Amino acid sequence: MRYRVVGLHCPHCAERIQGELRKTEGLEDVRVDYHTRTIKVDADRLNSVRQVLARVDPRVRILHRFSEETDHKGLSMAAVMISAALLLATGTWVYSRTGSTVGQLLVMVGYLWVGWPVIRRALMGVVKGKVFDEHFLVTIATGAAIGIGHVAEAGVVMLLFTLGEWLQARAVGRSRRMIAELLDIRPERANLVVGDQLNVVDPTTVQVGDTIVVKPGERIPLDGEVVEGESFVDTSPLTGESVPRRVGRGELVLAGTINGRGLLTVRVTRPLEQSSVSRILHLVEEAAARKAPTERFITAFARRYTPAVVVAAVAVAVVPPLLLPGARFSDWIYRALVLLVISCPCALVISVPLGYFGGLGAAARQGILIKGANFLEGLRKLHTVVFDKTGTLTEGVFEVRSVQGRYGVSPDQVLELAAAAELHSTHPIAECIRRAYGQEVACKVTQFENVAGFGVKAKVDGKVVLVGSDAFLYREGVDPAFPRERGTNVYVAQDGVCIGRILLGDRVREDAAEAVAALRRLGIRRMLVLSGDGQQAVERVARAVGIDEYVAELLPEDKVRVVERLQRGLWRARGGAKLAFVGDGINDAPVIMRSDIGIAMGALGSDAAVEAADVVLMDDRPSRVVTAVRIARRTGRIVWQNVVMSLGIKTAFLLLGTIGMTTIWGAVFADVGVTLLAVLNGARTIRSC
Repeated sequence: MRYRVVGLHCPHCAERIQGELRKTEGLEDVRVDYHTRTIKVDADRLNSVRQVLARVDPRVRILHRFSEETDHKGLSMAAVMISAALLLATGTWVYSRTGSTVGQLLVMVGYLWVGWPVIRRALMGVVKGKVFDEHFLVTIATGAAIGIGHVAEAGVVMLLFTLGEWLQARAVGRSRRMIAELLDIRPERANLVVGDQLNVVDPTTVQVGDTIVVKPGERIPLDGEVVEGESFVDTSPLTGESVPRRVGRGELVLAGTINGRGLLTVRVTRPLEQSSVSRILHLVEEAAARKAPTERFITAFARRYTPAVVVAAVAVAVVPPLLLPGARFSDWIYRALVLLVISCPCALVISVPLGYFGGLGAAARQGILIKGANFLEGLRKLHTVVFDKTGTLTEGVFEVRSVQGRYGVSPDQVLELAAAAELHSTHPIAECIRRAYGQEVACKVTQFENVAGFGVKAKVDGKVVLVGSDAFLYREGVDPAFPRERGTNVYVAQDGVCIGRILLGDRVREDAAEAVAALRRLGIRRMLVLSGDGQQAVERVARAVGIDEYVAELLPEDKVRVVERLQRGLWRARGGAKLAFVGDGINDAPVIMRSDIGIAMGALGSDAAVEAADVVLMDDRPSRVVTAVRIARRTGRIVWQNVVMSLGIKTAFLLLGTIGMTTIWGAVFADVGVTLLAVLNGARTIRSC
């Protein structure tokens, strides 16, 4: 279960707390998500989590499940800042006019009024050994400023810092809410049929086999099979597909999609926690834990950068006054304080993960599940894309074009024998043959064996029947006898003699050629088609979609070897070039797992595809690969904009601060202002194409 939390101030804090929680027995799988401000843990372990939080960081507290954070805290913080601003302004005016200590006292009251939460966090960080954070640095900087007589300046800096923190938190919170809204497709209720009544219940209470009614305009609450009614279903929440899909009796509907104008009666086939919508949300949550190389670099950089700047600030405060004639400690201490305020890397540690998470959310909204920011980064560096043929570039819906028999066996008998042998196979070719036969198989089928990449072997009425490719027949010592024709050739042999051939055809997907052309425009250097089908069939499809390279008659292990050879060639390419394999996720699981980025297409109902692939396309359009690459590249551009902007501005202000050409006011902008700009820029990834 997930619970709302308050008190998480940065991704680093979330990681640290998660690490401490996982050290406790029974909490090894707990997950702390900074972006959604949630902790995922079993309900019976909640007290253990609270005990660890009280010890590790009392600022982090768990709210009730599904509780929504109100804006009361934000309003009270605004009131504190307004009252503190009035105290600072009044005290500064009184001191400038009269020079009395009353003015300074008012400024100090304002400083403590607005700054006490910051000071308290700094002290708690020191106690827990977490010294180098923004609260400690600002507390030291403003405290030292008061010590050298800059009381008013210290008060205003603390006010501006708190204002920046508040605005930053609101910006991050708004971004989190936008991401949550993108993915908020969980159904809230189900109309359960109980006898003659219709009860509105929580979807979590509905069991497999129960019957529910989905009214026009309602979101379908659970995966199930339509038992009555017809309608058009909007699948865009899951697949991004804008055209509604017609459904009728016997067809599957998925949780999270929206019913059109018809009334549907649905028999539930999966509980809510195993439904399509739950798997999608689970994958998106899991994806946030897989960091991109850029994120890992920023995290490691921040751990070394801030202490280094603190050491540099101490050197700036102490060394010049000792070595330079006429240099005053107060001037150089002031410059050191400027460096301390500038040094916090919040802009990077907040905005970079937010950018990647926004990209993952935007992709999910398009029906593209990317299992981690590392794969999002990999899509940005694609060099080679390898396509499977059947079910990927083609529709995978085969049609029997012709049936031939020999040795006195009629075409109808060949088709009947093939349908019997394929009775227990789930391959698209087997389904096509059974569909073409169109009758119940009356033969007795025993000893069925599916030979991956070749065909099937079975005993039909006591006779050994082979159905598959010519390579399969040669392997079994049978001469196919028939000459190869354009299309997919399926041979049928009985007791060691080839008695017939079935010629199949498959249609190329409408957007396959467009997708290939778009990938070329994006700069993908190389594209290939790999298939287990015959040379002529593969060549026809490859040329139809605009791909020049293809390899036919491959077994699953052959595809793996081809991909490994291509990957060895990429090792010499610059910039960490990546290879992606696009397949149906069922028959191609080995090569999908072996490629740099495995993409399973049309995998909305396939558990095997979801498990094997790094990127799951929820519909069957090759153009979704193009969308995924575009989102990845846009996300990468925005993330690196933040990196360059943050480091560039901070470096400039560090240099200016060292030579005394900027003040603490500039330092506050270089810290809080840049962080706010980076967060707002990073949030743009949520609106990716």
